[in-house]
This record gives sequence, C-alpha cells and structure tokens, in this order.
Amino acid sequence: MSNILTLQAAAAERLARNLPSASTLRVAGIVPAQDAAAYASPAMTATFVGASTADFAVLLVDRSFLAAAGGSGLVGAVQAGDVLRPALEQAASAFDAGVLGEVREEDAAGLLSDPATAVFELNDGAAPFGWFAVRVRDNGAVPDPGFRSSQDSDMAARLGLISNVEMALTVEIGRTRMSVRDALALEPGRVIELDRSAGAPADVLLNGRLIAHGEVVVVDQDYAVRITRILDGSEGTF
Repeated sequence: MSNILTLQAAAAERLARNLPSASTLRVAGIVPAQDAAAYASPAMTATFVGASTADFAVLLVDRSFLAAAGGSGLVGAVQAGDVLRPALEQAASAFDAGVLGEVREEDAAGLLSDPATAVFELNDGAAPFGWFAVRVRDNGAVPDPGFRSSQDSDMAARLGLISNVEMALTVEIGRTRMSVRDALALEPGRVIELDRSAGAPADVLLNGRLIAHGEVVVVDQDYAVRITRILDGSEGTF
C-alpha cells in the first residue's frame, strides 16, 4: 500500500470511529466511485491544508442522524456541517498538522470522478451507511515519517498562506448531558449542574480543539479569559 493510500485509509478509519451514529461504524474497504455516485448530491465536503492538501466528502445513505445529533426542532439546533466537523477534524489529523476549512453541503460528483480520489465504504456490519471520499492533491507533499524534517519549511510556507483565516475560539466552563425530555422541559430559573467544580480552570478551544486552560475574568464589564496553561499537540483533544 502506498504512503498516500495509507494516509487516506487512516483518515477513513478515524472518521468512522467519530461519526455521531447510533450504530458502530467500520470501514469496509475501498469501493468503485460509482457505488457512491447516487448520493453525491448533496454531500458534506471540506478541504484540509497542511503539509499536504486533501479534499474530503462524506456521502450518506440516510442523513436523519445529523438532524437528531444537531437537536432538530430545538432552539439553537446545530447545523449538519457543525455536527460532522469533529469527525472530519479527526480524519484530517491523519495528515499531520494543518487546518480544516469550512464544512460545506455541495455536489461531490467532481471529486468522485477524479482518479486520484479513494472512496471508502462505511457500514454498520450490514448495509452501507455511507462513503468517505479522499483526494490528496499535492502527492509530493504527503507526510512521510522518514522525511518530515525536510518538509517543515514547506509546511510553514503553506500555513502562512492561511494565517489570516479567522477561526472560532470558545471558552468552556463545563458540560453535562441531558435527555431530550429534560431539554424540552427547560424554563427560566432552572439550574443546570455542570461537570466542573467552582474554581476549576476553563477550557480554551480553537475550532473545537482544546489548546489551553485559563480562568474567567472581567475586563471593562465584559467576560474574558486569562490563559494559565498552553497545551502541546499531544494534550489537545477534540
């Protein structure tokens, strides 16, 4: 298996493990692009830019789980692209450091028709659940563990091209889980307990990735966060 195909397969495995599906998904293997052609529009697509440039497309047989995971019908429901973004971020991590662009809903027929695109079937052990299409456009720049040190300057130049792209920074003070029944019963005055004690550090996330810890402060009557610790790549999570 070539280095490019190894990375494409690793990306597919990571996506399958992180899709918000009620069933456990696995990668059944590479299939002909025509197997997924009927579901090419609409597909969820994104482009990753780093040491290599990769185009992704997620093609689904049944999209209803996206609405369920996004809280369809509730106030502040999450869009399909935001529901899939964490799984696509995990898939992109197979290609080393870089930035995943906007997750878009569009026709993926062009991507499927490219001979450089590898199409992986995702299933739950029975029927196909969907397909994951991956195309590496800069084959010569695909990370190779034996040569990564020689690619550092090239990657820095590529990242410099997108250094002004704005990313979403979020400060999270805690989380909890609740059933749909409890969510529908929310009303003013209801207190929701979080999973973090008072005084515990807040999480600072960049595009959903944990990059630092900090403490919430007030600056000119606005909330702010004072960074107390920067996390390295191995500590940061999605």
